[in-house]
Amino acid sequence: MNIDACKAALAHLDIEERDTAITAASRDFFWYSPVLKARLDHVVADFVVRPKNEAEVIEVLKTCYAHDVPVTTRGAGTGNYGQAMPLAGGCVMHLRHMDKVKEVNPGRVVCEPGVLLKDLDAHCQEDSGQELRMFSSTWSTATIGGFIAGGSGGVGSVHWGSLRDLGNIIRLRVVTMEEKPRVLEFRGEELARVSHAYGTNGIITELELPLAPAYDWTGIFVAADDFGTAMAFADELANEDGILLKIASVYEAPIAHSYFQRVKPHVGEGTNLVGLMVAPQSMDAFLTFLNRRPDCTMIYRSDDHDWPRHPGPVFEYGWNHTTLRALKFDSSITYLQVRYAFPEHRELIEKIRADFSPEVLQHLEAIRQNGKIGFAGLSLVKFTTEERLDEIIRLHEEAGALIFNPHRYTLEEGGRQHADPTQLNFKREADPKGLLNPGKMIAWDDPDWTYEKMYAYPQMRAAE
Repeated sequence: MNIDACKAALAHLDIEERDTAITAASRDFFWYSPVLKARLDHVVADFVVRPKNEAEVIEVLKTCYAHDVPVTTRGAGTGNYGQAMPLAGGCVMHLRHMDKVKEVNPGRVVCEPGVLLKDLDAHCQEDSGQELRMFSSTWSTATIGGFIAGGSGGVGSVHWGSLRDLGNIIRLRVVTMEEKPRVLEFRGEELARVSHAYGTNGIITELELPLAPAYDWTGIFVAADDFGTAMAFADELANEDGILLKIASVYEAPIAHSYFQRVKPHVGEGTNLVGLMVAPQSMDAFLTFLNRRPDCTMIYRSDDHDWPRHPGPVFEYGWNHTTLRALKFDSSITYLQVRYAFPEHRELIEKIRADFSPEVLQHLEAIRQNGKIGFAGLSLVKFTTEERLDEIIRLHEEAGALIFNPHRYTLEEGGRQHADPTQLNFKREADPKGLLNPGKMIAWDDPDWTYEKMYAYPQMRAAE
C-alpha cells in the first residue's frame, strides 16, 4: 500500500487531508452498538477523496488499484453496522458531490448515489407529484446510494416489502475496481450482486428506482393499554388491502413515555403506542377500522390536533430512530434486528416478550413479506455484557426468530447468516485484489467459515 504515491496521483481532485475531517468521514453510527464501539472507535482512513462524477470515480479506483490502496465508499454515514468504516485504512471515497437527479418519468427516477433522500423526494414531488416508495427513518440526512448499498427496508415496507424484493430497484450502474475499471449496468436477477453489499464489490454511480404517487400523509398515534391489543391493531390494519399505509410501528410500554419527549405528556408509563402514516383517501376507512376497536384510542392526528408542541413526522419515531431517541435518555440502550415472519409472528413475539421484557422491549415495524404482513423487530435492549447479549441472540434464534445482528460489521452476520455466492462471485470478478471495503465479507476473508455460531465470528476481534 503506497498512500503517498496514491495521494500525489489524485492531488488534482477534491482530497481531504485534515485529520479531524478524515476521522469524521471514517465513522458512521456504529456507536449504536457497544460491541462495535469497543472495536471500531479507532478506525480511520489515510485520506478522503470526493469525486464529482463517474469519470473521477473511475480515476480514483484505477489509481488506488495501482497502488494497492483500499477504498471504502461512503454516503452520509448514517448506517449503524460499521459498514462505511475503513477497517484497513486507505481511501474513503465520499460521494456527496454526486447528487444529481437526472430524470423523473412516470413511475421511475434516475439519480446519482449522493443525493439525500429528502432532496430526491422533494425533486420528484415538485417535478411530477411522485415520491419514493421506501426510505430510511434518516430521510433528512441519508443518501439514496447509502440506503441501497446498506439498507434493507424502511418507511414504506409495510406496503412495498424489502429493498431486495423484486421490483423495488430497477437498475444500478456500477464501476469495478480493476486495473482498467469497467462500467456495468445491472437489472433483474443481476441486482442481487451489488444491492445491500456495503460497496464490497463495486461502486454504484447511478440508480433507477420506482416511484409511487405522492400523498400528504396523515401521521397518527393510537394508544392501547395492552401490548397484544396494540400489536394486533397494527397487524390487522396493515392487512386491510384497501387502506394505504406508509408505516405501522408498535412500541411496547414504557417506550413512548420514557423516550418520546413530545409524546410523553399525552401517554402514561403503561401506554403501548402504534405509530401510523395513512394516505388521505384512506382516512374514512381507517376511522371506521378504529371505531370497531374500542380498546384502542387515537391520541394524535397530524392534520387535526391540539398538542401544544408538534411531535414531528411519525416516521421519525420508527425504525432506528426509536433506538436513537432511547439512546438520548439512556446510554446503556442498544438494539437487535429481528424478523418475525407470518403466520406465527404474533405468537413468537409474545413468547419473546414473556421471556425478556423489560430487559428487551418490543419495537415492531409491520413489513410485507411475499404478500403477507409480518413484523421486523428493532427491539430495545438494556445492555449489560457482551456475553449476555450473545445469550439473548442465541435464545431468540432457538425460539425461531431470525436475527440480523447489528453488533457485527460483516455482510453475512448483518444479513441472513450465510455466504452469498452471487455477491462473492462478483467480488472475485470486479475486485480481484480485495481492495473494496475490506474486512466486511466473511466469504472472501474466510471461505471455510461454517456460520454455525455467527455471533461469535473471531475475526471481529482483528480490529481491536
